[in-house]
Amino acid sequence: MTTFLSLLVNGLSIGAVYALVALGFVIIFKVSEVLNFAHGSMVLLGAYVTARAEQSLGFPAAVAIGVAATAVLAAVVERGLLARVRHAQATQLTILTLGLDILIATDLTRRIGSDVLSPGQPWGADTVSLGGVGVTANRLIAFCVAAVLIGAFFLAFRFSDWGVTLRASAEDPETASLMGIRQARVKTGAWLVAGALAAVAAVFLTGSPAAGVEPSVRMVAFAAFPAAVLGGLDSPAGALAGGLIIGVAESLVAGYQNSLGFLGGGFGSVVPYAVMLLVLLVRPSGLFGTKELARV
Repeated sequence: MTTFLSLLVNGLSIGAVYALVALGFVIIFKVSEVLNFAHGSMVLLGAYVTARAEQSLGFPAAVAIGVAATAVLAAVVERGLLARVRHAQATQLTILTLGLDILIATDLTRRIGSDVLSPGQPWGADTVSLGGVGVTANRLIAFCVAAVLIGAFFLAFRFSDWGVTLRASAEDPETASLMGIRQARVKTGAWLVAGALAAVAAVFLTGSPAAGVEPSVRMVAFAAFPAAVLGGLDSPAGALAGGLIIGVAESLVAGYQNSLGFLGGGFGSVVPYAVMLLVLLVRPSGLFGTKELARV
């Protein structure tokens, strides 16, 4: 039972970080119907900038710079690239982000080289005991920070002017434009928020028990993508549910790998996709997605 609880707690903590990344996918898709496959590179950029800045500025300032840099890059991608081909189909824009991901990832991989950069979290590899269950301080803080950020997003999404314009633009862009809502501003804001969330997630994805900042960090986005899909690509609540489901499933399969030998070695790496497929067989639009969801 202790083993199960330990795996469950760790799964929920990493699942909360997955939810931050998945929420970025959902926000962008909701306002533009574009799947941002460059999201993985944005996670890597946030981790890289934070690690480099921490060496001279300290951890708090480095995190602020990393979040700001990633958010600005996301806005530049939308304004400087996607907005210039606004008449292209969503499928074409999605493919464009895939090419962009390759370019950014290649450059960052060259810069990192064979090094493993330390993210410089002040809590290091400390562990915390919760009712006899051990969890790294990094994972526990990640869960708390993710809970606060996701809660703040839902409040803003529901009650703020930005949230109203975002929902209106997602529901009916033409009518929203006629009502004076600037679509360009809404889309840029969505990309800014998605980039910032990716950078925050990167801070915790590179902490204990991870080795540090390395090129493989961007692959985490490919685990968060199934979380966004199974939750529903147009549902912020679905991103939260999907992230937690994927995190727990991944943790449990990795923890009981010896008892699941019949599934083959390394099955844990494909668990997110297996869970996604099982959910989509029952609910093709995801757990909280709408039936009108466009396929790309």
